[in-house]
Amino acid sequence: MNKIVLGLLVGGILGIFDGLSAWFTPAVRAQLLGIVIGSTVKGLIAGILIGYFAKKVNSLPLGLLFGLGIGLLLAYAVAAMPDPSGKHYYFEIMLPGGIVGMIVGYATQRFGQSAQLAGR
Repeated sequence: MNKIVLGLLVGGILGIFDGLSAWFTPAVRAQLLGIVIGSTVKGLIAGILIGYFAKKVNSLPLGLLFGLGIGLLLAYAVAAMPDPSGKHYYFEIMLPGGIVGMIVGYATQRFGQSAQLAGR
């Protein structure tokens, strides 16, 4: 499977689970649906970016590092927005975001096919 498409699929699926991890923060359970939707979109964006990187650079360590960076960057953008009471959830948002980025980076580097191989 193409690395970008694989990144999109894995990022979207893991984004759903990333959003569902908000259940473990009782203060935000009422907003769970919006969080799941937002995390899914964040996972899709990360998947496309990481898949594109994997298409250009064929290196597992760099793919993991890039995935971690993109996951943390996108998660930070969300975590920087406070909830209605003014509280930020940096750890609760950035930890699963970074993990999702690393998993997508691993999957795209390890299991994605480059364009030359996919055409054969």
